[in-house]
Amino acid sequence: MSSKSFFDSDEDAAQSNKLARKAKESPFMLVGIAGFVAAGVIGAYKYRNRGTMSTSVFLMQLRVAAQGTVVGCLTVGLAYSMAKEYLFDKAPKENTKSLTN
Repeated sequence: MSSKSFFDSDEDAAQSNKLARKAKESPFMLVGIAGFVAAGVIGAYKYRNRGTMSTSVFLMQLRVAAQGTVVGCLTVGLAYSMAKEYLFDKAPKENTKSLTN
């Protein structure tokens, strides 16, 4: 028998490597996902105490809050990566395009 489990596959390892690489490239993506999950958990908790608000209105407000969290985190992450590349880089990168053919 092999030491690998029946459920472990190379595709699972590739997916975890892809997620780890993506997390290293843009750490605010994980913050956005965590914010989305947190908004969902908080929304599920507050659903019980929504008062006379209809379910559809509550879910619409929850969707807007969750999407706003993700968009805000992605915007901050983009600003961070641009600042890291253009402002905090000590040596300017050479232009790779040739102006003369």
